Amino acid sequence: MYHDLFTSESVAIGHPDKVADQISDAILDACLQQDPYSRVACETLVGAGLVVIAGEITTHAQVDYREIARNTIHDIGYIDSKLGFDYKSCGIITSINKQSPEIAAGVGKENDDTQELGAGDQGFMFGYACDETPELMPFPIMLAHRIVRQLKLERESGRIPYLRPDAKAQVTVQYNNSHHTPIKLHTVVVSTQHDPDVDQKTIAKDMRCMVEQLVPADMLDPSMQLFINPSGSFIQGGPASDCGVTGRKIIVDTYGGASRHGGGAFSGKDPTKVDRSGAYAARYAAKNIVAAGLAKRCEVQIAYAIGRAEPVSFRVETFGTAQIDEDLLNKAASKVFSFTPRGIINTLQLRRPIYRQTAFGGHFGRDEIDFTWEHTDRVAELRKAAGIK
Repeated sequence: MYHDLFTSESVAIGHPDKVADQISDAILDACLQQDPYSRVACETLVGAGLVVIAGEITTHAQVDYREIARNTIHDIGYIDSKLGFDYKSCGIITSINKQSPEIAAGVGKENDDTQELGAGDQGFMFGYACDETPELMPFPIMLAHRIVRQLKLERESGRIPYLRPDAKAQVTVQYNNSHHTPIKLHTVVVSTQHDPDVDQKTIAKDMRCMVEQLVPADMLDPSMQLFINPSGSFIQGGPASDCGVTGRKIIVDTYGGASRHGGGAFSGKDPTKVDRSGAYAARYAAKNIVAAGLAKRCEVQIAYAIGRAEPVSFRVETFGTAQIDEDLLNKAASKVFSFTPRGIINTLQLRRPIYRQTAFGGHFGRDEIDFTWEHTDRVAELRKAAGIK
């Protein structure tokens, strides 16, 4: 029976799509470092021996896009030509224009506090939180992220020296559907790039040991299935074997499929783009609602029209877990949180150069990094607005 199972996936820092995300966000950070009001919409494509950087950037910053790309690729771990893609030999093509004057006019002047900012695009975004983990995130995606982050640590520390930068982790969890509670780990799949001179038995042994150390004891089960490199060897990986594009891992970046998604990608976009800032604001609201004990699960949807400041819609969904009337909860959230672009940017301090850190390991549930949208600092205000002491 499979009706009580749920699966999520994460990908490693050297996965081609994540290489592209990190280059785009590194360029965004470099612009914001010098000019916090930069307007950036940067897309990257990586392939065998090639990096293409394109998009619209309006900034006073002096930025060498090619140098940033090479430094990012080096930091990820593609430093040797034997990997088929490395920071020294790859060719880099750039095609950067300024932001459309029509979009710029619709958004407004960000450094003019006398006027509100309009949304940088139309669209709708979702934020989600649940009480499955201390981070108030779904358990499957959090464990998948934990596995790929650990692969990075094992490789960079030299403890497992045969690992290479590309990898994927997939986690299937069995739930008690009547309470939407994770019961046990059902299946874990780890596909990790490796040196050619290591045998699969060694990889399987090391990966099993690593995974079992990462799983909470109460979630381990003797019947758990563990598949390591199930197709066999995984020597050639990264951009040498597969094209990577910015914004193609939007489910990995968010909630692993446990929540709906508006379709907009995050990386390479400055915070006037509500695809990014609106999704962060929705997570901020949803997490505070769950942290306040007002629901066990919460999904927040926001929608915008380009050039308009106020959202065209706002909705809180608790899947029947609300501890108060949902209409009251919607009103309380609307009162406590600002969802205009300027309100979001100022509240969450989104003009900081923090974005490359988001481009691997997920944008949410990262309490070890000062991502302001993960703060639960509105709990008291929410409870007061809801009439709860």
